[in-house]
Amino acid sequence: MFASSLWTLLFAATLLAGLGVKFWLASRQIRHVARHRDAVPADFAATVTLPAHRKAADYTLAKLRVGLLENAFGAAVLLGWTLLGGLDALNQALLAWIGPGMGQQLALLGAFAVIAGVLDLPFSLYQTFVVEERFGFNKMTWRLWIADALKGAVVAALIGAPIAALILWLMAAAGPLWWLWAWGAWMAFNLLLLVLYPTVIAPLFNKFQPLDDETLKQRVTALMQRCGFAAKGLYVMDGSRRSAHANAYFTGFGAAKRVVFFDTLLQRLSPGEVDAVLAHELGHFRHRHIVKRILGLFAMSLLGFALLGWAATQPWFYTGLGVRPNLATANDALALLLFLLAVPVFSYFVSPLMAQLSRRHEFEADAYAVAQTGGAADLRSALLKLYEDNASTLTPDPLYVRFYYSHPPATERLARMAQAGGHA
Repeated sequence: MFASSLWTLLFAATLLAGLGVKFWLASRQIRHVARHRDAVPADFAATVTLPAHRKAADYTLAKLRVGLLENAFGAAVLLGWTLLGGLDALNQALLAWIGPGMGQQLALLGAFAVIAGVLDLPFSLYQTFVVEERFGFNKMTWRLWIADALKGAVVAALIGAPIAALILWLMAAAGPLWWLWAWGAWMAFNLLLLVLYPTVIAPLFNKFQPLDDETLKQRVTALMQRCGFAAKGLYVMDGSRRSAHANAYFTGFGAAKRVVFFDTLLQRLSPGEVDAVLAHELGHFRHRHIVKRILGLFAMSLLGFALLGWAATQPWFYTGLGVRPNLATANDALALLLFLLAVPVFSYFVSPLMAQLSRRHEFEADAYAVAQTGGAADLRSALLKLYEDNASTLTPDPLYVRFYYSHPPATERLARMAQAGGHA
């Protein structure tokens, strides 16, 4: 009883502390961005207009205000699932309806996913059809949104159900070290997705056409050869069907790697700027950032599965989070769900470390791009266009940046480029 009460207190205190930090950081960001809304920073005065700067500030503020509501609602829902008995009630109802066994456990996971998705739906819709629409970014129609939602649900079910069933089976049949086998299965599953995503999953949602601009193709191919990088192909994605935001990325793994450009990116950037953006992405591969992140995922997931393997055997883990463990049947699905609900509450406080590592990787990729393209001019101009097109604020709160930003703010990023040897 004491362990259960202590676990309840620790969970509730950490949840409230995290919510307080989120609100405090968001309020700092709101005040800082609003205070600098009417003046373009001196370093950008020659390249960024005041209307564009104000739009970025207003867009940032709109997203932050929605985020405050979403955080408060998310904390309330989490309490509802756990300490207020929501997950326990759902589990008991499914036990009474289906009876114990694998079917009931899979039904519990599926019902939880459906309910959680429905609860998140209003915020997703508001973000897309109100905030993004107001600032001219949304290109989604209701018909396309519904089609994406249906396809996403089918893909999630086809992919999620088998891996969930496998992990539940391992929890029941593989003995005390089930978590090690489950970790191996989870990692193999993720690696398989890296291979299948570019050719099987992504084309369900977007059209990918081979890059047909021969001049640009020659430039890009020459750059990749110079950097010692081989890709399966160069593709243009119809990102403009859904959003006015622009991007470029690598996808796939091993021999299945692809270079993908948003059509919005190619419409906006010059050939030299496209080279610079691609060289930045190549920098991630040259510095093995992708491999390091995969290895980091392996290590963290191993730790997570080991922790789950221990927690699943502790009665207080269930009762302390408002759930009555099943006495006559397995609690494996309950353990999975409670673990997935609890871990983000505690991992939130280590997220600044991950953000810091990501920003360091971005600096290294920028430096590589500057070296490969002979200067910072093209990368600087490309980034400024992308900041403007994506309405990214140039004046974020420094502490908010340290806690959340996976990419460095523009001021720091351009200053580092100059230090790397390139000047605009």
